[in-house]
Amino acid sequence: MSDVFEGYERQYCELSANLSRKCTAAGAVDGEQKKQKVSEIKSGIDEAESLIRKMDLEARSLQPNVKAVLLAKLREYKSDLNNLKSEVKRIVSGNLNATARDELLESGMADALTASADQRTRLMMSTERLGKSGDRIKDSRRTMLETEELGVSILQDLHSQRQSLLHAHNTLHGVDDNIGKSKRIMTAMSRRMSRNKLIIGSIVAVLVIAIILILYFKLAK
Repeated sequence: MSDVFEGYERQYCELSANLSRKCTAAGAVDGEQKKQKVSEIKSGIDEAESLIRKMDLEARSLQPNVKAVLLAKLREYKSDLNNLKSEVKRIVSGNLNATARDELLESGMADALTASADQRTRLMMSTERLGKSGDRIKDSRRTMLETEELGVSILQDLHSQRQSLLHAHNTLHGVDDNIGKSKRIMTAMSRRMSRNKLIIGSIVAVLVIAIILILYFKLAK
């Protein structure tokens, strides 16, 4: 539902009711008073036509489902305006005598005003139903926005968790590198210790052989 359309709609309904009252008053007077009231009515009808054009432009700029409902309402407003124009024509065309005017006021005008009142009642009921539909659309839109915000929040949480997992992966990769370096150092130390043991064993063997030789020569003398 368009807030702009609703604003024009309220203005039109108020103006239409005012014009209807003026038509009734104009039909009951003569002379300059009648001319003045007819002039005011024609000015009001021009304003009503301007409001209908604005509503038509606004309705055609909306989504198709809303557009169809508003254009249907607009056709009723146009029909209501045509009734007002017909009333004005009957008043203006008027060189009617008092009896004819009384009959017109008592019969035709009364019927026209009754039909116009019934039509306005239907229009107001349609406006109320359309307003409720607009509220439901607004609620649906609000729910969609809340769902979208929730989806964005979930995506942000997932992105944060992904960053944490990448950081943990990088940390583990660094630990693996350090373990690999430590393993290579331990292997190098083990090899060095093995060489040192071999050297020490060789030295000990040489010393033992030397001692044995010394003891042998001393005992031989």
